[in-house]
Amino acid sequence: MIKNPDRNKRCEILKNAGSIAVVGFSSDPNKTSREIADFLVDNGFNVVGVNPNFEGETDMPVYSSLMDVPFEIDIANVFMRSENIDLINKDVLNKKPKVLWLQLGIRNDEAVVPAEKTGITIVQDECIKINHYHCF
Repeated sequence: MIKNPDRNKRCEILKNAGSIAVVGFSSDPNKTSREIADFLVDNGFNVVGVNPNFEGETDMPVYSSLMDVPFEIDIANVFMRSENIDLINKDVLNKKPKVLWLQLGIRNDEAVVPAEKTGITIVQDECIKINHYHCF
């Protein structure tokens, strides 16, 4: 089982992060991924959405894949079903965010192993917003 970084390390990650890609960014403004993306923007992060099927309006740039994001990503914050995490592995391995952060309720130890092996920090089953509250 892959162990999450402790709270101090997660705080360090958030304090050093500038850019966050919200993978699974929803077209529905009432979904958690949108709420958290807005929260992150309001707290000074450069946030983009990632969703190949996005339709809707937002002030935030939304890209079809991580590979389409035109800058380095500090944190890929993922809102996807646990069983689908392996679908983004190729993009994660190619884009190489510093951290692959799976939101609360999302965990797939097997699927995140390739990213961990390349040195990407893995956080699973943790809410980035809750962690932010604890850190700032």
